[in-house]
Amino acid sequence: MISLPHFIAPATFDDAAAALAQVRTIYDGSIAHLRAALQRFVTGEDLPQRVRACYPFVRVRTDTVARADSRLSYGFVAGPGSYETTLTRPDLFASYYLEQFRLLLKNHGVLLEVGTSAQPIPVHFSFAESDHIEGSLSAERRLLLRDRFDLPDLAAMDDGIANGTYEPRPGEAHPLALFTAPRVDYSLHRLRHYSGTRPEHFQNFVLFTNYQFYIDEFIRLGHECMQDVRSTYTAFVEPGDVLTRRAGLPAQAGQDTGKAPPRLPQMPAYHLVRPDGAGITMVNIGIGPANAKTITDHIAVLRPHAWIMLGHCAGLRNTQQLGDYVLAHGYVREDHVLDEDLPLWVPVPALAEVQVALESAVAEITQLKGYELKRVMRTGTVASTDNRNWELLPHRGPERRFSQSRAIALDMESATIAANGFRFRVPYGTLLCVSDKPLHGEIKLPGMANQFYRERVDQHLRIGMRAAELLREAGIDQLHSRKLRSFAEVAFQ
Repeated sequence: MISLPHFIAPATFDDAAAALAQVRTIYDGSIAHLRAALQRFVTGEDLPQRVRACYPFVRVRTDTVARADSRLSYGFVAGPGSYETTLTRPDLFASYYLEQFRLLLKNHGVLLEVGTSAQPIPVHFSFAESDHIEGSLSAERRLLLRDRFDLPDLAAMDDGIANGTYEPRPGEAHPLALFTAPRVDYSLHRLRHYSGTRPEHFQNFVLFTNYQFYIDEFIRLGHECMQDVRSTYTAFVEPGDVLTRRAGLPAQAGQDTGKAPPRLPQMPAYHLVRPDGAGITMVNIGIGPANAKTITDHIAVLRPHAWIMLGHCAGLRNTQQLGDYVLAHGYVREDHVLDEDLPLWVPVPALAEVQVALESAVAEITQLKGYELKRVMRTGTVASTDNRNWELLPHRGPERRFSQSRAIALDMESATIAANGFRFRVPYGTLLCVSDKPLHGEIKLPGMANQFYRERVDQHLRIGMRAAELLREAGIDQLHSRKLRSFAEVAFQ
């Protein structure tokens, strides 16, 4: 026997808000059932039977091809058939789900079906934010936990849908979203671990950097914004969910202002928050493509509107100067971390909307235009490698490859950030700053580096933040590109 919550039968809806309310009812009931049983288990009670609760699902059935606006990149299914996905955290994704439901109803003119799926919710994903259950259990009770509750099942959370390799079994519905509910929950928990902040603080425009200098400046600018009563940003959040409100805003009853952790997490995140979620998040991913893939694997489930890499690079051309900018319009992928998920023969194109925003931001912040702008910024191919000491390879090898690829800069993260953006349908861009020129004898030395950082970090960061603001002002309908969508694309953005 299995202990289950009250069963809610599938129902149909022609209203997006009503469908979302049903999702909330099913999810909240499932979580309450798991938490109540878990609380009894933690206090030592012997549960007589296995406890289970399942995610809600949404399904749409259509007999026709969508009559959608051909300019849209999402919001409709590929063709006749049955499509569904499991859903989680309606408290976090309410506005996102509402928009996807609304588009399906508009573009297909059919009913949405919402019900309880057969996909169990792993007990770990039912924990409240402040719960640390397993630490209070003995080894014996931890073993018994898996006999009484469902644990995370990796087979239910792989990236086959996003990678384009998933094939439904005969009679099985086609996917409606890139990520299943267990996959989303897994990433939400990983985000807290890696970034030190709760997922709800993440904003729709994300900046990545590979140097702490940028984070230091972002923190300074964040607190500066909080002193400006005219700022459109209402809060600044740091690791440990340390929250600083904008001057003049009253404290919210019951809102925790957080506590700084004793040590920073692996990839700390900082958030300039807007009430509509269209603020700016900045993450220090450190050095290397592994971190770049790890954090974007998880941030992708939040469905941000864009992410941009701001970092340092090696300039590969003799005409470049230290401090020059590089706007990537192509990538040489020698990072190797995504080869199995996104084969090397897949091109990773530049996205016009992001490119224009970045170039406009450089012009605005530097006050340079036209031919003068070319003096400080070069557009071209960026190569990313997983070998931090590539300079020590036999000299002619890497130099020949860079020349053949027309690369103008090299780093360790940009191609990974862009490739995972392509893979997960998240608009992406790269603006780097030349910090050394190893092919030309200008290696990074401490004195040079310190002077370089002081002179360039503030400007570079302001350019990235301005680019995010320009993208926000342009609107997401212009940003989400059809070139990121595959043949049989899922309907959810």
